[in-house]
Amino acid sequence: MKKILVIEDEPQMRRNLVTLLRLEAFEPLAAENGRTGVDLARRGPPDLILCDVMMPGLDGYEVLKELHNDPATMNIPFIFLTAKGERLDVRTGMNLGADDYLIKPVDKNDLLRAVRTRLARAEQLARREFQPNFDSPEPLHALGLTPRVAEVLLWVAQGKTNGEIGAILGISESTVKKHLLEIFEHLRVETRGAATLRAIEVLTAPGVRKPGPSC
Repeated sequence: MKKILVIEDEPQMRRNLVTLLRLEAFEPLAAENGRTGVDLARRGPPDLILCDVMMPGLDGYEVLKELHNDPATMNIPFIFLTAKGERLDVRTGMNLGADDYLIKPVDKNDLLRAVRTRLARAEQLARREFQPNFDSPEPLHALGLTPRVAEVLLWVAQGKTNGEIGAILGISESTVKKHLLEIFEHLRVETRGAATLRAIEVLTAPGVRKPGPSC
């Protein structure tokens, strides 16, 4: 049974999320604020974290930063669930390293789909001898891509949609599509999956620095 930590300061929302996850055969843990959430994550790392952004004290962004600076928790899939839905908010959350950013009110099917997708991806990565380092698109420059196109491929390799990539990078979805076509042509592939595999090969190469705690 997968353990999911819910960090949410609004009591009714927290109860609703816990109930939904329990009904779907997950093992939910609940934290009423960011500090408690960080402590619970360190005490026994969950399989995934759902976290609000706007909380008193330690907000969601600070929670993510603390967890990413700890080797024991830095690779836990992390999904923001928040009412802060402006493009800048989404981009800020994703640039900090969140795996997804869902806007309240979120449909329960969309929430469960995001949770299962991130859990499946984490399992796939765990089965690899070397885990890809998504910290920077620079290694992808070796494929002959421009810096911007390499950024797009970095997020494609992390399972982001064109719309999500556009929000993260501050560009239009049509521009993302244009860059994606450049990637296909340059790498001589025809699908996102094939492009992702090429990116993963580069990002797991022995010469690529593995993720580690920030100084």
